[in-house]
Amino acid sequence: MAGALNFTPSLIYRPIFKAKTNTSISRNSFSIRSSSTQTPVTSKDEPPKTTTFSPPPNFKPPEPKAFSIRPDKIFDILGASLALFFRLGTGAFVSGYSASVVSKDEVPSDQYALGVAGYKIKETSKPGPRPELPIELYEFEGCPFCRKVREMVAVLDLDVLYYPCPQNGPNFRPKAIQMGGKRQFPYMVDPNTGVAMYESDDIMKYLAEKYGDGNVPLLLSLGLVTTLTAGFAMIGRMGKGSSYTPSRLPPKPLELWAYEPSPFCKVVREVLVELELPHILHSCARGSPKRQLIYEKAGHFQVPYLEDPNTGIQMFESAEIVEYIKATYAL
Repeated sequence: MAGALNFTPSLIYRPIFKAKTNTSISRNSFSIRSSSTQTPVTSKDEPPKTTTFSPPPNFKPPEPKAFSIRPDKIFDILGASLALFFRLGTGAFVSGYSASVVSKDEVPSDQYALGVAGYKIKETSKPGPRPELPIELYEFEGCPFCRKVREMVAVLDLDVLYYPCPQNGPNFRPKAIQMGGKRQFPYMVDPNTGVAMYESDDIMKYLAEKYGDGNVPLLLSLGLVTTLTAGFAMIGRMGKGSSYTPSRLPPKPLELWAYEPSPFCKVVREVLVELELPHILHSCARGSPKRQLIYEKAGHFQVPYLEDPNTGIQMFESAEIVEYIKATYAL
């Protein structure tokens, strides 16, 4: 499915270049204005209107509640959990994952470790070279080819700047077509190397060679089987994260700490895509060193964890995150 070819530049995201598939590029796809306001074009007789972003009135981030589901969201989480069955948990563990059970006394109080029955599970991994700048991906939730790449991102523990491209989205779907010349997703841009490309299998291979050990995991290397099971994984969500919902674009991308197989993270990403909100996803599957970073930031580890630089809000709890995003950005 493709968006319109004619594109009117966003007031916030300014195009820097037009990239061609598998060619070198010199800079990021877009620069994002650092101001916290959006000023639309007005007539001479009309004073400029300024749109500011602020949390909903009397909003207070909820306290994190581990392993709990809000009663009205049970079916959403169950539907998103079907992917774990069809994809066998692909993307739940960072490359080179290992774990050991130790006494809780062996783990300092300022260090993250999963606690189980009086013991701690120490988890490590062996991620490859780290890119200086986030990889940029143009994609959307209801696409099995896009899911394959997102799973690879989780395995490699990469940070990615996502430009959501839902159907009928007025900004980034046409932009991706303009840049790459094809009505096809996912489309990847690596600002660290100047490489831009289509084809999910080629993208996974590129990421593995550049930022991993060179190997694409077996469950992502089965061709048609991988694509079919990635498609089946979306059955429980009935096309969520595929179609555009009108929104106000913020000047800065939101930041989401999450990883692909988590059903709690899935329902948040779906809304970000539907509202076409650019976001930096800090992937933190099991074994990720970034779990320690969240622990240091918030004194607790749990995903999803949202940081909104446009309003200053930082929060846990998927159901409340979804409500916050809709109240702040949906029209």
